[in-house]
Amino acid sequence: MMPGGAAVGGVLLALVVVGGVYMMPAQWEVGIGTGAALIEEAKEQKNAQVVEHITTPQPLKGIYMSQCVVGTPSFRDKLVKLIDETDLNAVVIDIKDYTGRVAFTTDNPILKDSVSPDCGARDMRSFVEMLHEKNIYVIGRITVFQDPYYTKLHPSEAVQSAATGAPWKDFKGLSFIDVSSRGYWDYVVELSRVAHQEFGFDELNYDYIRYPSDGPMKDARYVNPNKSEAVEMFFAYLADKVRPTGAVMSADLFGMVATNSDDLNIGQQLERALPHFDYIMPMVYPSHYPKGYHNFANPNNFPYEIVNDAMLVAATRAAATTTLVRTLGGTAIASTSPQLYTKEAYSRLKIRPWLQDFDYGKEYLPADIAAQIKATTDAGLDSWIFWDPANRYDSLKTVLSH
Repeated sequence: MMPGGAAVGGVLLALVVVGGVYMMPAQWEVGIGTGAALIEEAKEQKNAQVVEHITTPQPLKGIYMSQCVVGTPSFRDKLVKLIDETDLNAVVIDIKDYTGRVAFTTDNPILKDSVSPDCGARDMRSFVEMLHEKNIYVIGRITVFQDPYYTKLHPSEAVQSAATGAPWKDFKGLSFIDVSSRGYWDYVVELSRVAHQEFGFDELNYDYIRYPSDGPMKDARYVNPNKSEAVEMFFAYLADKVRPTGAVMSADLFGMVATNSDDLNIGQQLERALPHFDYIMPMVYPSHYPKGYHNFANPNNFPYEIVNDAMLVAATRAAATTTLVRTLGGTAIASTSPQLYTKEAYSRLKIRPWLQDFDYGKEYLPADIAAQIKATTDAGLDSWIFWDPANRYDSLKTVLSH
């Protein structure tokens, strides 16, 4: 099956849920006959749902759309127009943001109480269908372990405060689910299934798949303090449960995960994520690198160098057959110092960065946008997605219009 499991050469194919069972094209002739017959029979069933998907574009060039913007037709239409008028071909839409609330309306008993009363699109399915008609690839972003809404409902599953015995909170007052909460894993799986099978999202993008990083860290208590191991166990479970739906899966990682071999004290290591996702998306925003990184007094002034270095290192690590990172499935190579482990070699194109089109520490001008794109392509990669929490993309538009 091709990525997305539902299109060949950009042609949309129907994927059908019949009586709660997800039917793939290969199953069409099993017990029923032709695919057309199966679709007709499914349409006659009260609970039948037909969704369509398109294949992952190569190269992929995308932008991010927030949960509130997708529920504001006048704003989202401007972004769709930007995609129509440029080489952009993909959009990432929040389907669960930092609040923990869900962006689309659903009667699913596991999800319905989490539907956002404030931000989201009540017409999400028809909006995704419209994007598909324009051949726009649609990615649903899921903020995973940062979820203050779920922790309010299930405080025992949250990262705990040693001082108070209540859910721990970061400096923004946001709480996190403990990475080892198996009940929450199934909640994320169900959200993934519904987004892909019922609303038509082609790809599922997982963010905040990590331990917290900002806050009174000494006060935080976890079920499993072995952070990298716990995060990889979640990766493996998620892939095992979501991949059978045919959804493409991508993971957002801290930018420095591309170049660091440790887990940055948040549990993220590149080699531990590679086997479980179709795409790895390091957030290589130059503004977020510490002063002095690679001897740059202010990395924010060197967008090409920061992005190019990160992408070269990440792509090399993806293609390598050995690693210093000990993963759950890694096998040690005898008589080596430092200790090496075997790993599968992955395509360099598995690396797809998040790039910066927002002002932080300085104004991001068209030259900064162009520099990041060139840094990515010079590293032998061809796909990227730009992030702007304000959803403006003025500098990107200028670059793509020339």
